[in-house]
Amino acid sequence: MKYNNLTIIGTSHIAKQSLEEVQKEIEENKPDIVAVELDRRRLYALFQKKQNKVSIYDIKHIGVKGFLFSLFGAWASKKLGKLVGVSPGSEMKKAIQLARKHKMKIALIDQDIEITLKRFSKMLTWKEKWNFLADIIKAIFKREKAIDFDLTKVPEKKLIKKLIGKVKERYPNVYKVLIEERNQVMAKNLKNIMEQNPEKKIVAVMGAGHEEEIIKMIEKDNISYSFSVR
Repeated sequence: MKYNNLTIIGTSHIAKQSLEEVQKEIEENKPDIVAVELDRRRLYALFQKKQNKVSIYDIKHIGVKGFLFSLFGAWASKKLGKLVGVSPGSEMKKAIQLARKHKMKIALIDQDIEITLKRFSKMLTWKEKWNFLADIIKAIFKREKAIDFDLTKVPEKKLIKKLIGKVKERYPNVYKVLIEERNQVMAKNLKNIMEQNPEKKIVAVMGAGHEEEIIKMIEKDNISYSFSVR
């Protein structure tokens, strides 16, 4: 997706297709700046040979719910990654490696993961926790037609919208913290980079679920911070 001097590559964090698209865009079009959906903590963790796991001591910083979500998210990503033979976040790592190889500027545009997990702990409601439990039980015992898509590819935009819509309906605060608020942060950061580098080519690598809304925010200049962290 292109807008002015910005090109966004919407990815799936375990898809081989995403690795190929990132490599092709950077190698062929030679952007001046490569922006990635990472913060400093996640960038550091991505390049560690031994991945740092969230420890129980992190609870005081991110809260119990944020701690449990981080553990579950890491476990699920690792399991899915093994199924397709791609480590979670490989496309981000590839983008960084190629930017370094070609001496391109690198921009980290995502919100600090500690802030996101703090917000998750604060905002998650009992209703959402019960919905999560109910959805797990339903998935185990009730046979429904599964959503069929190839994990090695980025899902179609129509499917992404459908999945995000379900999250927004069943888990409104999860949607707000993990998608909406981070979209605001990333849109603001990208807008600043674009304005400060009007003659430069910028490529942003981010999850496909963020892509469309971030472009809309930048186009309408509808960017604001309406949340606080305590």
